[in-house]
Amino acid sequence: MSRLVLARLLVALTLLVCGLAAPVQAQLFETRAEQAYLIDADTGTVLFAKNENDLVPPASLAKLMTMEVVFNAIHTGRLTLDDTFQVSENAWRTGGAASRTSTMFAELKSSIPLVDLIQGVIVQSANDGCIIIAEGMAGSEDNFARLMTERARDIGLTRSVFGNSSGLPHPDSKVTMKDLVTLARHIQSTYPEFYRYYSQTDFTWNKILQRNRNPLLRLDIGVDGLKTGFTEESGYGIVASINREGRRLFLAMGGMASERERAEESRKMLEWGIRAFERKTLFAKDETIGELSVYGGVGKAIVKAKGGIDIFMPITNPDRLSARITYRWPLRAPLEAGAEVGVLKVYIGDTLSQETPLYVTEAVDKGPLHTQALDALLELAQFWL
Repeated sequence: MSRLVLARLLVALTLLVCGLAAPVQAQLFETRAEQAYLIDADTGTVLFAKNENDLVPPASLAKLMTMEVVFNAIHTGRLTLDDTFQVSENAWRTGGAASRTSTMFAELKSSIPLVDLIQGVIVQSANDGCIIIAEGMAGSEDNFARLMTERARDIGLTRSVFGNSSGLPHPDSKVTMKDLVTLARHIQSTYPEFYRYYSQTDFTWNKILQRNRNPLLRLDIGVDGLKTGFTEESGYGIVASINREGRRLFLAMGGMASERERAEESRKMLEWGIRAFERKTLFAKDETIGELSVYGGVGKAIVKAKGGIDIFMPITNPDRLSARITYRWPLRAPLEAGAEVGVLKVYIGDTLSQETPLYVTEAVDKGPLHTQALDALLELAQFWL
């Protein structure tokens, strides 16, 4: 890191610990997407964020959650790839050939192995495949949708709700781009043996070959998943991952006007994310990050992270990096060594790019009465100011 960048970072840290706000800055990248969220998988650095917490209809992006429920059931031994599922009339009419929606053309009352249903859902975006799985696992789509939402909370999706397994229009179904990136990252890291299906270029069922609907797979830029979606209400969306030059990025975008715009905007953002950032170490392992005042305590609390802190920062605008330590003031003595007391928040422009918990390295005992009395006066003065 250059001396200039380090100096700016330390100035930002010093000011923001005292409660002063950082100036709002413009984004480093412009996109026509209404919502977008891009992260580096290894460090968790948020490279770009735009309306990432907006709730929007998921369309076929809901199928990512359907597959997570299936993969988890296989991992825990409740299902196997050889298990077979029956095609009900509801699945055939709602998501099959009769529905004129995305389908794997499953035949009514036929029996299909789970491994084929998985490929139908992932490669062909099969609505009938989703409903067949949902009914087979939970008895009904409503029951399965509740499982999806419960499982979403288990793996860290904080706001998304699922009303069905397919993503067909449903008043209860809402997702955020941030949650979709969390979901995609979880699928890739937890189920690598199943993640490979997302890069499968085509799949044939019932003698009908269909190609993967993800346009980025055909560009040879390192994209190996995941899913596209469309609704009239929310436009064209995509969740994608690129693995190139020793890095993996995850992207979710929504609200685009056409298939062409979706392909172009997502390609540009992924390639920008790979090329426009370089990895830097902000703090080495065991390096002190800050010293926090402790109400009624003997001395200050020295805080560190549990490991080193690396981040990907802009190559052309390194001075856009700033950071702040946030904590609930006042910290009160005594504090035990190892207590979590705050968070280091690192910003690129006005995007919160990384949050790292901070811990007290040494215990802080209570001070004598006169020290506690002085701290009480200082607290009262700051309250009135």
